[in-house]
Amino acid sequence: MSGWPAWLSTGEVTLRPLTYSDARAWRDLRRANASWLRPWDATAPPGSSARPTSFRGLVWRLHSQARAGTTYPFAVEVDGRFAGQVTVNNIVRGSAQFASVGYWLGREYAGRGVMPRAVALVIDHCFTTAGLHRVEVAIRPENSNSLRVVEKLELREVGYAPKFLHIDGAWRDHRLYAITREECPEGLLARLSSHESHE
Repeated sequence: MSGWPAWLSTGEVTLRPLTYSDARAWRDLRRANASWLRPWDATAPPGSSARPTSFRGLVWRLHSQARAGTTYPFAVEVDGRFAGQVTVNNIVRGSAQFASVGYWLGREYAGRGVMPRAVALVIDHCFTTAGLHRVEVAIRPENSNSLRVVEKLELREVGYAPKFLHIDGAWRDHRLYAITREECPEGLLARLSSHESHE
């Protein structure tokens, strides 16, 4: 089953493939939100040969991985404006049918329910079109905004991973959340919408 390319939307939120033409909007948003995003950005660990890449290099790498079926990189738009990114990473097929999801959002879009809807759209897509069985999200314990996303989506906390990823210049602990297809047969977006309508 293929999950790429794909266009997903609900209300003001649209997810579409990240493209080279997003360069200016991506750079502008990242620059304007540098201090907001820095504590949560992945960095190259000491001794790594990885180097910071250009936006073009980033998109080329993500599209190459998408063609191989291991990554789905989505741009997030709010009312047609570039607002952030959701990426499905580490897609494993075979007996696992597993992936992880990472995301970031411009500060001006935070607190509006954008990212819970975007992540719900992506996870629903992973379970239906892409045929995956389990999706995981890893979050630093200090990242209250990201933690609110998984709380709103009612993802189950499944573990704690010490020194899990190199973030903001050091190996950082992460809380692990996961959901399987059986846990949300009606779809995550439908569940989120139902809860929002009762608030």
